Amino acid sequence: MLTGLVTVGAVRGTNDHIRFSEGEGINMTAGTLTRADIATRINQQIGLSRNESASIVESILDHMSDALAVGQNVKISGFGTFVLRDKAQRIGRNPKTGIEVPILPRRVMTFRASQTMRARVAGK
Repeated sequence: MLTGLVTVGAVRGTNDHIRFSEGEGINMTAGTLTRADIATRINQQIGLSRNESASIVESILDHMSDALAVGQNVKISGFGTFVLRDKAQRIGRNPKTGIEVPILPRRVMTFRASQTMRARVAGK
């Protein structure tokens, strides 16, 4: 079951919460929660226009993306942490031919779910 809580106090200077519960107006496309679904819920529960709701969602996602792009980790309490790791160059091997191939250094992003999120996903 999909449930959640988002605080949007910065939107109107309040401590309004947006609750997400499966079957309460969230249109889950093929089992996936989309930007549009989140914007629709903001529109329904807070009363902002659809454009304002979509703008808030885009703004949050842009802010997170910008932070990651400049090398900052993103931590969302009760949800999880997006962690950047720099990987060094190493030698790999083509499994088909067995030829050694250098793998260039790169930055990778991982997501580590919080204990709260892990418990919710596990149904506890």
